[in-house]
Amino acid sequence: MQPIQEIVPQLTTPKTIAITMHQKPDADAMGSALALYHFLKQFGHEVFVISPTNWARWLDWMQGVKEVLDYEMHKIKADPILNAADWLFCLDFNHLNRTKTMASKLASIGATKILIDHHEQPDTVTFQYGVSNPGKSSTCEMVYDFIVASGFRDKINTKVAECLYAGVVADTGSFRFSSTHASVHHMVADLKEQGLDHTKVHEGLYDNYLENRLRFLGHVLSNRMEVFYELNTALIAIPKMDLLRYNIKTGDTEGLVNYPLSIQGIKLVGFVIDRDEERKWSFRSKGNFDCNRFARAYFEGGGHFNASGGRDSDNLQNTVQKFKKAIYENKSLLQ
Repeated sequence: MQPIQEIVPQLTTPKTIAITMHQKPDADAMGSALALYHFLKQFGHEVFVISPTNWARWLDWMQGVKEVLDYEMHKIKADPILNAADWLFCLDFNHLNRTKTMASKLASIGATKILIDHHEQPDTVTFQYGVSNPGKSSTCEMVYDFIVASGFRDKINTKVAECLYAGVVADTGSFRFSSTHASVHHMVADLKEQGLDHTKVHEGLYDNYLENRLRFLGHVLSNRMEVFYELNTALIAIPKMDLLRYNIKTGDTEGLVNYPLSIQGIKLVGFVIDRDEERKWSFRSKGNFDCNRFARAYFEGGGHFNASGGRDSDNLQNTVQKFKKAIYENKSLLQ
């Protein structure tokens, strides 16, 4: 994989460009994709954003989201776009299998593949150009860096700025995670100086849910949370019946994994949802407990040091028992 800077001289030559992200995109994935979309459109490129799956409705406030194609819903329309693409930007994931049913299609097309991502252990042989930096707070921060380094900082308009800020806010936990380096605050200051209305973005991200989500949150914290004080660990396990009872949609569980971290002494949180096809895990930690290693070792996952995800094809009861066994196996690291 060659450095992403190598493509900068070609930015001013119009091309057909597709941008994609991981399945069930969050604010960083969608924000980075749309920020890059608004940036590239200013050069006269024909640009398309294709999500592998649907996304949370509370992301619909982002400018440009109405133009995003859901691959599962619009495969017939999306495939010709991918076939014709000169460039394919892959944002916020570093293995094609993170795009679910899109993976085989992406592997087969002839477009030049360009990676911008901040997760560990990238599949660099898949991409011709790119940048991978797990030390960065978010893919949105990396897109900002790319734009500034390209010499086209003047093209960060309001649309670009809002999308970039949304991803940074979400992936840093509103600037509280350890990944919030000085560079993040410099970036935000720059966006503010260019007219960013940060209140609008915060309202879009955090004040944009339906009543059922708040009631679901209360139910989960009251009835689905276990705390293992001797291991400084908390667990939330959500059965499918809860999702049905509260009419939970894509994105409604976003951020719930972080709540138990507010409990004094908690170092690790495991959060599992009973989906139809698999049990989906999220892990968060404080301090020196490596979530990435934990997820890879026990739940076919990975991610960042203090935030990662995983999966299990076993049923909810059994996967919960695996988690409990795993935390006791890591007792020395959690105490």
